Amino acid sequence: MVTVKILGTGCKKCINLELKVRELISQKGIDAAVEKVTDINEMMNYGIMMTPGLVINEQVKSYGIIPKEEQILNWLKGN
Repeated sequence: MVTVKILGTGCKKCINLELKVRELISQKGIDAAVEKVTDINEMMNYGIMMTPGLVINEQVKSYGIIPKEEQILNWLKGN
């Protein structure tokens, strides 16, 4: 199972990233657990400077942007 964390305090970009990730997981039938992280201290543990942050299997994949769907899918599949 893939673990996904969306790091953000609830801004529009954070909400959109979470929706996009959940939609891709559902559409592609990926076995994944998605967690929303809003605690600033926990976010700082990942070393991100801007939200939203995307963490997959405890690796920071992006921050400050909403990646393209193709890129998110590659990360979810372990590429």
